[in-house]
Amino acid sequence: MGEAKRRKELGLPPREKPVNLKLPEIDKKALQKKVRSALYKYPIIPLLFYLVAITILVGGSIYFLKFYKVF
Repeated sequence: MGEAKRRKELGLPPREKPVNLKLPEIDKKALQKKVRSALYKYPIIPLLFYLVAITILVGGSIYFLKFYKVF
């Protein structure tokens, strides 16, 4: 027995179809302007990002070499 027949026998209304939700549009140009203005205002941000990335790379390499006893 299908769901539609069962709902009809129970006196329930037909099941509502789900609403298609639209994702909000992103204004890429405005977002790009905000990011650029933040980078111009705080020029240390890229430097900190690169220092953290290099630190993680070196630390991971050392951990890898110690774990597999390369030395």
